[in-house]
Amino acid sequence: MKPACAVAIAVGHASLSAAAAAAWPAPIQALEQQGYEILGRFDGPSGMAGYAALRLGRPQTLYLTPDGKYAIAGTMTDGGGENWNQAGVDQRFSDAMWEQLQGSAWIADGSRTAERVVYLFTDPNCPYCRQLWRDARPWVRSGKVQLRHILIGILQADSRGKAAAILADADPARALARHEGGADTRPLGQPPAAVEARLDANHRLMERLGAFATPAIYYRAADGSLQKAQGAPGAAALPKILGPR
Repeated sequence: MKPACAVAIAVGHASLSAAAAAAWPAPIQALEQQGYEILGRFDGPSGMAGYAALRLGRPQTLYLTPDGKYAIAGTMTDGGGENWNQAGVDQRFSDAMWEQLQGSAWIADGSRTAERVVYLFTDPNCPYCRQLWRDARPWVRSGKVQLRHILIGILQADSRGKAAAILADADPARALARHEGGADTRPLGQPPAAVEARLDANHRLMERLGAFATPAIYYRAADGSLQKAQGAPGAAALPKILGPR
C-alpha cells in the first residue's frame, strides 16, 4: 500500500447553478435529487441523450429516452455484447473531471509552459505530500512538469489555518515552496472569506472525485484518459505519473 494520509470529508455536494440544473429534463433532475451530479450531456445511441454523472464519487452514465419521459442509469450494450462507445464515454468523463480540476483553486509549482500537468490534493500537515514535492523536484526544475496543488486542510486541527495562510499569501507559490521545503507555516486565525470559500470548494471537489487520502494525484495518460493515484508514489511509479525524467 502506498503511504498516504487518510482523510475524512464531511461536506455537501456542490451542485451546478440553478439555471443549469433547471435546463435538464425532468427525469435527469429527479436523479439529481437522488444524489447524481450531472457533469454534461452527449449524444447517445438510437436518438437518446447521454449524460455523464458522478454518484458517490464514481462515474455513472445516464440515458434519456427520445420522448424525454424516462432516464436509464447504466451502460448500453449492443448485439455483440459490447458496451456502446465505451472509449468515447470514458473520454467524456475524463474531460469533464479534468475541467473541474482546472477550475479549482490550485497553486502552480513549475513552469507554465510545461508539457505535463499533474493535479494533487495537498494538506499542509501531510508528510507524504511533502515527500512527493521533494521527489518531483527533478521534473519540475527541468521545466517538464507543472504540479498544481489543490490545498485542503483537514488532517489536523491547524491544517485549515495553514492552508489558508498559504492561499492568502501575496505569493502563494513561494509560500507553498517554503512550507513543502521544510519551513513550517503559521496558521491563519481568521482567513478572508474568499480564502475560506476556496478551501470549501476544494474539499467538495475532493469528495466528488472520490479521493480519500493525500496526496491524491490526477494526471492524463498518453491516450488522454484521466488517471488517479493516492499516496506518495514509489520511485518506479514516478515516471508513469510525471513522464520521462
